[in-house]
Amino acid sequence: MAKMVAQKKYLNPYTDFGFKKLFGEEGSKDLLIDFLNQLLPDYHQIAELSFKKPEKLPSTPKQRKAVYDIYCQTKDGQRFIVEMQKAKMNFFKDRALFYSTFPIKDQAKKGAWSFELVPVYFIAILNFHYDEAEELRKFRRDVCLKDQDGEVFFDKRHFKFLQMPLFTKTENELATHFDKWVYFLKHLEDFDHIPAIFK
Repeated sequence: MAKMVAQKKYLNPYTDFGFKKLFGEEGSKDLLIDFLNQLLPDYHQIAELSFKKPEKLPSTPKQRKAVYDIYCQTKDGQRFIVEMQKAKMNFFKDRALFYSTFPIKDQAKKGAWSFELVPVYFIAILNFHYDEAEELRKFRRDVCLKDQDGEVFFDKRHFKFLQMPLFTKTENELATHFDKWVYFLKHLEDFDHIPAIFK
């Protein structure tokens, strides 16, 4: 007789359906805003956002398009790409850089234009270790363009990578709102009930 597989009580955020159900619908917009605000500096906190079309077409038919998990924009124009990647993907940092070029090109205006850009954030939630040497791995990596002295040169293009397997805190060790979010995402599918700490 085939062994019965226990049905999970809560959705799996590492699936395309689960991630978009959790963060990518109008009814869950407040959750997305709250999560993003844990990753953003004080001067880029989000009050409102709207979802944008997740498919970005190339300039010519021979070029590659980009399809985002979630693509949204704040009231003052900041763009956010949020990607959940379950399976290991080589050259993921290269992909992140490529994907982030579309929201930059979207800002180009015909005619007279000053070239002033609004910030673009690429946020990746990864259920694997991307291609880094083991001793260099970090759970969270915040990246922007800096000069040879480590000072920020350009503050309008940001990358935030979360390597979820490297987050090992237990429920009793959750010290911040951000910790709770990461723990929630990592363990949601396995909960029998939502722990009191999240209510």
